[in-house]
Amino acid sequence: MGVDARALLLVSAILVAFGLAVMYSASAIVAVDQGHGSAFYLLRQLAGIGAGIVAFAVAAKIDAERWAGWAWPLMILAIVLMVIVILPFTESIAPRIHGSRRFLFGASVQPSELAKLAVIVWTAMLVVRKGPALRGLTKGVLPFVVVIGMLDVLAAVEPDLSTAMLYTLLMAIVLFVGGVRIGHFLVLGILAVPLLWHEAERLHYVLLRTVSFFDPGAAPSQVGYQLRQSLIAVGSGRLFGVGFGQGRQQYGFLPFPFNDFIASNIGEEWGFVGMTALVLAFAVYGWLGFRIARSARTPFQRLLAVGLTATTLVTAYLHIGVVIGLLPTTGLTLPFISYGRSNLVLSLLMTGMLVNIGSVRERVIGAHATDPLVRAASPES
Repeated sequence: MGVDARALLLVSAILVAFGLAVMYSASAIVAVDQGHGSAFYLLRQLAGIGAGIVAFAVAAKIDAERWAGWAWPLMILAIVLMVIVILPFTESIAPRIHGSRRFLFGASVQPSELAKLAVIVWTAMLVVRKGPALRGLTKGVLPFVVVIGMLDVLAAVEPDLSTAMLYTLLMAIVLFVGGVRIGHFLVLGILAVPLLWHEAERLHYVLLRTVSFFDPGAAPSQVGYQLRQSLIAVGSGRLFGVGFGQGRQQYGFLPFPFNDFIASNIGEEWGFVGMTALVLAFAVYGWLGFRIARSARTPFQRLLAVGLTATTLVTAYLHIGVVIGLLPTTGLTLPFISYGRSNLVLSLLMTGMLVNIGSVRERVIGAHATDPLVRAASPES
């Protein structure tokens, strides 16, 4: 295993361990109020970590180049599962939770998380396959817009507009690294504005959240309630926090304190120092992931590594930006830390794929270094 891969594994392990502590502190009171034991959510998260470790180990052993051959099956599976979630006659296996239908089999499987991986793998595969044709609009960029647009529509119907926007952003990042023309982005962006505005009006809460963000006094008080409670939590933490397990927002003041707003718990109990350490930890994760991408041995693996790293990095910083009021409220979780087994398994799976990309390069270099023919041809021989 390469140095960057080992360091990435270490950073991920630290984030998972820290996440368990934070998640337990943020969820214990909620679990007791719901009639469970204080460790109810912790035990379920541990089950997710167990599954995630298995996923990590498998992904770290499979040659990352093989994912290119699985791109279409993965994309088709993601689309089928997301269709099943929103069908009117599947509510028995895809129940409505907090007004949205995003899960299968209770809250066990979240197809939209699998779709993130599908977006990255499929986009990277098609970029490499298209080659110079990517510079065109109709034959180059349009197929990406059509397929990823299907996922966007399915996510918006759940409804989960923030995830739909994330799919588009991840696609754009991989396309940008792959060499797409910037002008095409501008054209597609201009065309997407009316569609985005239409969805925001249809999903009334999205429009209210946006208005509340830009003009807090113009929206109903309940719309900005989560953000206000989050800012109270982060502000009360000051420099060093109020102490582990001493936060007050999980006593029913802040909705979803162990999920969509878990970073506010970190700000309250660990203070500015804790939030800074969190930001730096994800920055190190991103730095290592992009280093692995830069030294990847094939174009597909380079694009794949960029997409995998960007997924974790973008999601993390969007989550942190929301809880400190820099961005409008979304439903994005904090990778490795928020409660949610689907997200946790996906994060560990993607890390395993990055570790494989970094490790294969080291093995190739090592094999060349010990090859007598290569050493004989070396100028230093």
